[in-house]
Amino acid sequence: MLKRFLIISLLLIFISATDTFSQDTNQRIKGPIVVTSETLTADNNAHTALFERNVVAKTTDMTIYADTMLVYYRENSGDVTKIESTGNVRVLRNTRIITSQKAVYYADEDKVIFTGDPRAVDGENVVTGTKMTYFISDDRSFVENSKVFLKNKKDR
Repeated sequence: MLKRFLIISLLLIFISATDTFSQDTNQRIKGPIVVTSETLTADNNAHTALFERNVVAKTTDMTIYADTMLVYYRENSGDVTKIESTGNVRVLRNTRIITSQKAVYYADEDKVIFTGDPRAVDGENVVTGTKMTYFISDDRSFVENSKVFLKNKKDR
């Protein structure tokens, strides 16, 4: 019963947080967020929720896969402030796939920072670097030490 209460409480936190985000701008993460994992450890004193093993977080327009996902939230409102995803991170959005070993989402800045061999693939185009910062609201990226592979389409 307690486990069910914690899961329902966390889902309500995620839903309220994503509703707040979507009101600010249409480009932000669109909710609700549904997170599944093999284990969940909630720490109400630290205001965190740790999802471990086979973590999948789905929104209406994005799916995130990771080995672990640590969610930080505000004490009073339950709004998500930061999400740290580590281990075999994959983010799928539209035709884009971004992989890395770590991704940190900062809600206040509406950005995600990818580190640990980040690689972005859109169709046959690939971008790699040492650090990628994706600004969700602006649909804009900044890549440090970038290497870009563009596939030209031949005229038919």
